[in-house]
Amino acid sequence: MALLNQVYTLHATCSRGLEQLLAEELLELGWTQARPRVGRVLGEATLAQAYKALIWSRLANRLHLQLAEASVTSARELQSWLAAIDWSEHLLADGTLLVDASGTTPQLRNTHDTALRVKDAIVDWFREREGTRPSVDRVRPDVRLHLRLEKGKALLSLDLGGGSLHQRGYRLETAKAPLKENLAAGLLYRAGWPQLAAQGYSLLDPFCGSGTLLAEAAFMALDIAPGLLRSWHGVESWLGHRPRCWTEVLEEAEARRDAAAARQIDIRGRDIDPRVIEVARANLQRAGLADRIQVTQGAISDLPAADQDKGLVITNPPYGERLEDLPSLLPVYSELGQQLLSKYPGWRLALYTLNKELAFRIPWKPYKTYALQNASLECQLYLFDLPQAGEAEQQVAAIERKQQERSEAAQRPPVLSEGGQMFANRLRKNLKHLGRWVKREGIEAYRVYDADLPEYALAVDLYADQVHVQEYAPPAKVDLDKANQRLADALMALPQVLGVSPQAIHLKQRRRQTGKQQYEKLATTGEFFPVREGQAQILVNLTDYLDTGLFLDHRPVRLRIFQEAQGKRFLNLFCYTGAATLQAALGGGRRTTSVDLSKTYLGWLEKNLKENKINPRAHQVIQADCRDWLKQDREVYDLIFMDPPTFSNSKRMQGTLDIQRDQVELVDLAMQRLSSEGLLIFSNNLRGFKISPELEERYEIKDITRQTLDPDFERNPRIHQCFEIRKPAL
Repeated sequence: MALLNQVYTLHATCSRGLEQLLAEELLELGWTQARPRVGRVLGEATLAQAYKALIWSRLANRLHLQLAEASVTSARELQSWLAAIDWSEHLLADGTLLVDASGTTPQLRNTHDTALRVKDAIVDWFREREGTRPSVDRVRPDVRLHLRLEKGKALLSLDLGGGSLHQRGYRLETAKAPLKENLAAGLLYRAGWPQLAAQGYSLLDPFCGSGTLLAEAAFMALDIAPGLLRSWHGVESWLGHRPRCWTEVLEEAEARRDAAAARQIDIRGRDIDPRVIEVARANLQRAGLADRIQVTQGAISDLPAADQDKGLVITNPPYGERLEDLPSLLPVYSELGQQLLSKYPGWRLALYTLNKELAFRIPWKPYKTYALQNASLECQLYLFDLPQAGEAEQQVAAIERKQQERSEAAQRPPVLSEGGQMFANRLRKNLKHLGRWVKREGIEAYRVYDADLPEYALAVDLYADQVHVQEYAPPAKVDLDKANQRLADALMALPQVLGVSPQAIHLKQRRRQTGKQQYEKLATTGEFFPVREGQAQILVNLTDYLDTGLFLDHRPVRLRIFQEAQGKRFLNLFCYTGAATLQAALGGGRRTTSVDLSKTYLGWLEKNLKENKINPRAHQVIQADCRDWLKQDREVYDLIFMDPPTFSNSKRMQGTLDIQRDQVELVDLAMQRLSSEGLLIFSNNLRGFKISPELEERYEIKDITRQTLDPDFERNPRIHQCFEIRKPAL
């Protein structure tokens, strides 16, 4: 039986960045010690003080009361130690339990297996003594235990809450990417909300989502313990539980809530999505706060002016976890900054986001920044003192004046930096230069910018009314913050210059790809749409993969294949998504054979054939390693296109492929399949590629790289190397 005055060792876990706040909170709740560690606080408290933390802690994830400790490294030592514990002090023989484990030793390396060993040891202990055994309950066990392995020691603890304390009980419905309740409370603490609420400040969340920040702010202002709404806490069925002490803690929390019920609060939420608003209202209803918090629908651009002269704007706007989310978010943050400067002068702003470049769209300098981790995301909380009315009006006027000078065409376009304006000017120049050619040739997909300015290392491609942006990874010597700022400036310029919405911009970062990375999905939208090239409609996907399904620099080669293919047998090696195959088929090729190792790309090719209403019977699609397949094939072809990768080490092929090293073998194998009057078009994108003298001795080879570059790639003549290869005349 647990003693009320006994001092226990407890471990309270939390989100990274909240450790110091949690330690301070626990000390205020009466703990005798609270020492911050990474992701947790190690403390000492009586059972009554532990109960108080269970009900009142706004920041803790889990609260573990340590039951035993020993030096353990192996499974045998773990078994012996657990067998010596008197489990009847904690659990009935016919009760239920659940075991979690964390940490490893060289001998105990799997946490799931370790948890099973603990459970089995407890079950065996009861079976040997009482002939019956506890069972596992994953929902509401009588006792939930946690074993932590750390530095050769095993710490066995009781999970007092039976689960994570962030689950208050009011949020049964969530919006996209919701904040955990305890992280929301941490943001409010860092923003100084408890003190501000006591001074009568108002609170606004203009991106309220499911209402978590609103509810947690109201709990603080109204002195409501976050644990009161939970119908079950996990401690009630533990045999060491002291019900009278527990009841006293609950009654005190209820009395404090009732005493503060008459307090006046002004807490408001807003969101553009009506479905999200309904979720927030339902959650607030369950929290008993529906009549204390006002939630309305509306865009940031329609944000109403403040009717109080002091308040806190605290918000967690969408910040995107992927680089390609930035284009659509930058204008949102810019609009938020301008609206707050003009309509909420003198207020405080607490902005929680993942990206510095988004936070910097607020045209005011933060006075404090805190690193607060959201799950696996390294986010930051930025605190601002918004300028007073006169100062704010001057700031807004200056912003609007610059905007008017920048562009009369767009309504309040974002202000471009000097570098961003330089990028925009170059983009306009390129558009004008390419305009006549694009119109004359009827081209729908082309490159409009390719790192023309070294500081703005981007490739910008237009696909009909969509924009595909690839950021070349900056060298290690380039300051990452500066690189990110330049990227943000370029993304702000693109909608203005190209006349598209931010949602039409798709951003990716190009790095050297290894193994399967080039085939791995970045997203799962499955959104394909066709762009016209000659007579072909070629499906592209701008979101799901690093590449789009169409290599724009090979446009002239593909159109030549269309001209050459009439009546010929065509072979497409390393065929990718089959754009060259489409041109051969539409150009009257007698039959085509397309070979690639990727099932994904071959499926894409089949979609392309269907999109162009090409009968697949005369067009063979083969999944194979091209090098191995060529060694087995015995067919003859009149026209071959071979565009191998620079390097590949796919697990589905034997060995590796290095185009500089392996060019002789590849070309020889392809030429063995070529008819006597046939043509091999051999291409690759290795910048320093040199054709082998051995091949030049054997075949007639002509470098046609210059002839295969359209105007949109003339600025980057090393984008690929291309050769005509024929058998020598007899």
